[in-house]
Amino acid sequence: MSQESAVYTHGHHESVLRSHTWRTAANSAAYLLASLKPHMKVLDVGCGPGTITADLAALVPDGSVTGLEHAPGVLEQARAVADERGLTNVHFAVGDVHALDYPDDTFCVVHAHQVLQHVGDPVQALREMRRVTKPGGIVAVRDSDYATMTWHPAVPGMDEWLDLYRRVARANGGDPDAGRRLRSWALTAGFAAADVTCTASAWCYATDEERAWWSGLWADRTLASTYARRAVDGGQATQAELEAISAAWRNWGAAEDGWFAMVHGEILCRV
Repeated sequence: MSQESAVYTHGHHESVLRSHTWRTAANSAAYLLASLKPHMKVLDVGCGPGTITADLAALVPDGSVTGLEHAPGVLEQARAVADERGLTNVHFAVGDVHALDYPDDTFCVVHAHQVLQHVGDPVQALREMRRVTKPGGIVAVRDSDYATMTWHPAVPGMDEWLDLYRRVARANGGDPDAGRRLRSWALTAGFAAADVTCTASAWCYATDEERAWWSGLWADRTLASTYARRAVDGGQATQAELEAISAAWRNWGAAEDGWFAMVHGEILCRV
């Protein structure tokens, strides 16, 4: 992604990276793992702080992984993660998913987690991902679908949070409900219907520890992240409204019977 063709709604505030660094190949790319072989060359688009990227590198010990990100600053953290794990088959680069700086047929697998919901042209992104994938290779994409997010109890302010986030994301040129559209975008990008395998999976937060973590990061994100600034600057919310939504998140997190789930769409596209 580039700043000219996409706006990353969340930004890279600590409250955002708190979520991103929790992500692993097991909890975020399980639908892909059975397709990986030790020799494969992998491109991880939108790699962020690199925790999934590092896991993928460990799973292809005779191959290599390139982590691609539009924000250079976060790659320092990604490189540190790889170094801490002693991985020598991974490296990182800055690039734009709409115009990948790689020759045709370069990678065995091109993977993107929570990326297409933010890009300016998801179909063009998929075309580029397909172009740089070798014949017989795989394009693997997973994106959340905000409209499917659901929770208990019905704490006042939580509905306002979801409505606000979706409005801010759309104002930035993204699609917060990308998960349901992945198959459609893949077909438009030129993949044959028979070559697209669709699945769905969910994250669920219900234990005391999970609720505290999930509610805390969103309470902080609502007040201090790029998302918060864009909401105010774009006229979608006032500071007082953000403070009320942040408090709603903390109230939900304090509920002993609290439960939250979010659905992701997933596609494996054979080239």
